[in-house]
Amino acid sequence: MKHVSRALSAAAALAIAAPLAVSGQGGPGTENGEWRFLGGDAWHTRYSPLDQINAQNFGDLEVAWLWRGDNFSPTPESTSRSTPVYADGILYTVVGSRRQVVAMDPATGETLWTFREPHTTRWERSMRAAYGKGIAYGEVDGRGVVFISTPAFFLWALDAKTGRPLEGWGRPIPVDGFPQTGGVDLVEDLIQDWGPWQQWRSRGERFDPEFGLPRELGMITASSPPIVVNGVVIVGNSAEQGYNQTRIENVPGDILAYDARTGALKWKFHVIPRPGEFGHETWENDAWEWTGDVSSWAPMSADPERGLVYIPTNPPTIDFYGGFRPGDGLFGTSVIALDVQTGRRVWHFQTVHHDIWNLDNPTAPIVLPVNANGRARSIVAQATKQAFVYTFDAVTGEPIWPIEERPVPQSSVPGEQLARTQPFPTRPAAYEQQGLSVSQLIDLTPALRQEALAIIRNYQIGPLFNAPIQVGHPSGLRSFVHCPSGATNINEPPSADPETGILYVPSAPGCRSERLVPASQIDNPNDIMTTGTTLSDFAVIDRGDFRGPQGLPIYNPPWGKITAIDMNTGEHLWWFATGDTPDRIRNHLALQGVQLPESTGNGGAISMVTRSLLFYASEGSGGEPRLYAVDKRTGARLGQVDLPAQGQYGMMTYMHEGRQYIVVQVAGNGLPGSLVALRLPT
Repeated sequence: MKHVSRALSAAAALAIAAPLAVSGQGGPGTENGEWRFLGGDAWHTRYSPLDQINAQNFGDLEVAWLWRGDNFSPTPESTSRSTPVYADGILYTVVGSRRQVVAMDPATGETLWTFREPHTTRWERSMRAAYGKGIAYGEVDGRGVVFISTPAFFLWALDAKTGRPLEGWGRPIPVDGFPQTGGVDLVEDLIQDWGPWQQWRSRGERFDPEFGLPRELGMITASSPPIVVNGVVIVGNSAEQGYNQTRIENVPGDILAYDARTGALKWKFHVIPRPGEFGHETWENDAWEWTGDVSSWAPMSADPERGLVYIPTNPPTIDFYGGFRPGDGLFGTSVIALDVQTGRRVWHFQTVHHDIWNLDNPTAPIVLPVNANGRARSIVAQATKQAFVYTFDAVTGEPIWPIEERPVPQSSVPGEQLARTQPFPTRPAAYEQQGLSVSQLIDLTPALRQEALAIIRNYQIGPLFNAPIQVGHPSGLRSFVHCPSGATNINEPPSADPETGILYVPSAPGCRSERLVPASQIDNPNDIMTTGTTLSDFAVIDRGDFRGPQGLPIYNPPWGKITAIDMNTGEHLWWFATGDTPDRIRNHLALQGVQLPESTGNGGAISMVTRSLLFYASEGSGGEPRLYAVDKRTGARLGQVDLPAQGQYGMMTYMHEGRQYIVVQVAGNGLPGSLVALRLPT
């Protein structure tokens, strides 16, 4: 096994044998009908023990209120990525590319207060501005506090009842129009001990808090909210998407942690190890000095009882070519368990070595109590783009089931040095097909099969971790194909049931076929998003051009499903295709006379689990947006209700004044970036 390491504290070691106590309830954060974390509880299960809405009355659900994001922002689409938080009688969300915080009345959707950070050039430079996923909630001395990390990469602490920045919290930010309390400049803390910044300062340059990090050094922003654990606010970050990068320099996405009471910096974890730190030797060519990213753009999870926070990371700078950064590159594309109070690494696992495939871990690691291998224990389950669930002991990081290092294809691109092996879990089995071979091509009709065969003649197909090729490759092929490109992704995070130990994984098959060209051909020095100074030998162009015959996928259905996996045993229990077969598929000219299943699948689906049901949002045959209820033990569909628009990203539930509500983020049908709340009639 490559790069598996543990560094247990005494407290953690004492807790190894103690399973999490659940017995009919969810994890910390869903007590008393609340939903205090982005994923419901600190474990990010998207589970609630509520059951007022059940199989018998689900069909009676009606719209309680509709909240429109386009009333708050010219770019309301970002609201559709935000899962609200419900705490102490108030509902909180974010809206728009400015990530405006909104507090709402949970019974009516009425806006109670808003907070919006003043305009900065830093905000204009954020490539993740429209990706806001929500807020973090915590209590300080019995007072509710809302924490938000913004696209400009500031951290704010707001009074949960009024929305005002906390007095005496953080430190003054010298930007015109900014509140002089309640905030922290995250960029300043991120770079203060970073070599390239220190070299910049030695030349007489000064930090401009309005502009942020100089373009030559990189760009940092935020996508997911912080997480508050045991009085500590842990902040992740995000960089420009690797498939848009052309230059090799960037800032590392180090993890920052702050005292929730004062806003003082507590610790920083270096995601790119420096000399003397664990994993430094995995960065060859001195790339650790100037290469960046390895950010935690996806949400984090935590085990407050044991004082651990779980960090999912993405690859280092530039997708699909890493010749300038040889080595496995810890802690790129990894799951990292850190001590909440000190930031010390307790354990980690790298799910992709020297990741060039954009296989970042896109969802929060899920903490789940199970009875695995004959004993009660707490596990961490990380669903991935490659359709694996990597499963570890939550305290020690030991794999629950063996993970094997297996040989993978090697690169023919000049300068590239891929890892010779990659980690393959022995269980659970993959929940989507991996790689692409002739045997996997669509065969619903002989004609479609022949068209698919003609398409792949222009591409290098192969197994999982198929190696990229450059334009002008000696084979004459157009590009390579990598499958799956994102079986699990940020828009359809898994849900889990702490009562049974079952994981529900929405997924969709997919392939990608980027072309590698010299970076000089596509570099744009005038683009405000362009960062760094040194051009890479290769960069990516023509993303997502790989298509199947006549607008159909190149592989057979299902084209979207939810798989139930028993994490006590690692066995798949059942799966079903999401939604109903769309009319555009059933009536497709190439499929006339073909007997199709009731559902071919409508892509990935958003989901949530309660004590009695699995909920998911998808589409009816005519594209109608719907919320479905499923028996969580068998996968049998129990009912469906119409939504005003398509569900987006996640959903949540809460109990307010004796009534259970389900809130779904929706978009489309003239309702961009909106929230719809459902409840039973009186």
